[in-house]
Amino acid sequence: MKNEDRIYREALQVATMYYYHGMTTEAIAKEMKFSRPKVSRLLSHARSSGMVEINVVNVEKILSPLEMRIQERFGLAAVHIVPAPELLGEVIWLERVGRYTANYLNTVLKNGMTIAVAWGTTISEITANLIPKQLPELTVVQMNGSGNTFTPDNRYAANILERFARNYEANVMLFPVPTFFDYEETKAAMWRERSIRRIIEIQNSADVLLYSIGAVDAGVPSHVYSHGYLEPEDVAELKRQGVVGDLATVFFRDDGSWEDISLNRRASGPQLSLYKAPGKRSICVVSGRKKLPGLIAALRAGLMTELIIDQPTAQQLCAAGGCTESAWS
Repeated sequence: MKNEDRIYREALQVATMYYYHGMTTEAIAKEMKFSRPKVSRLLSHARSSGMVEINVVNVEKILSPLEMRIQERFGLAAVHIVPAPELLGEVIWLERVGRYTANYLNTVLKNGMTIAVAWGTTISEITANLIPKQLPELTVVQMNGSGNTFTPDNRYAANILERFARNYEANVMLFPVPTFFDYEETKAAMWRERSIRRIIEIQNSADVLLYSIGAVDAGVPSHVYSHGYLEPEDVAELKRQGVVGDLATVFFRDDGSWEDISLNRRASGPQLSLYKAPGKRSICVVSGRKKLPGLIAALRAGLMTELIIDQPTAQQLCAAGGCTESAWS
């Protein structure tokens, strides 16, 4: 028997005894004639390989006071605050948010669904923590283009989509266009191509949108701002136009307006009206306080239905967004 097959069989048997029969690790070790550390390793393998799925079910749908205030203030369908000690810093906050979201997605995604994904630093962290689940009829579609003239290796976005595809054994549709076009006319011509129109139609009909808020000076830098996708004059122009963030490389101001921002006419991401479309499950994942101006603007504009956020950032969001306890008393 191959070593991988032996490990699989042992992990399956140990996981069955532990989760189905309620046996302790000590009792399993005694019955299987394993050491307790080996039993622990096999249980860890069963969880990380997707053999075991653990769901924490909030039967009463009880929210924490902070989650409740944010949900009511901004009219969200759901708020998930991920515990993270402030002293650990934003890199650790992002890791915890990524792990939480990866677990949560396994409760959201079903066969036959389509999920549109906006690539970036936060989504990359999520894909690093995905838990295997077989969903062969799931479609994963790239939400915005990723080509640019400054980065020789253009595999960043493709790798993110590929991780989704491998993890769920799903179908993947890349979006083979530049992140930002040089000319509006080129984008208009490309958008008339049937192959591109087909991908855009799939984006627009997606059941789930997964994305984060882009910010120029985030503690963990947004990929599009730190890897040469924008010219210095583009960044300067965005600041002049009062831009506070972007969704899938489409920029917006603190009042939620976006239609007349010049760079958006060359951007490859979907119009922001998509995030508010009826029946759309728009899941925004945010970690880090530098993203707050963009997050508050997006919340006020109704550009999400669900928010996943680390606790320190959520606390500051509540203070800055008018949903502190004093504001509700």
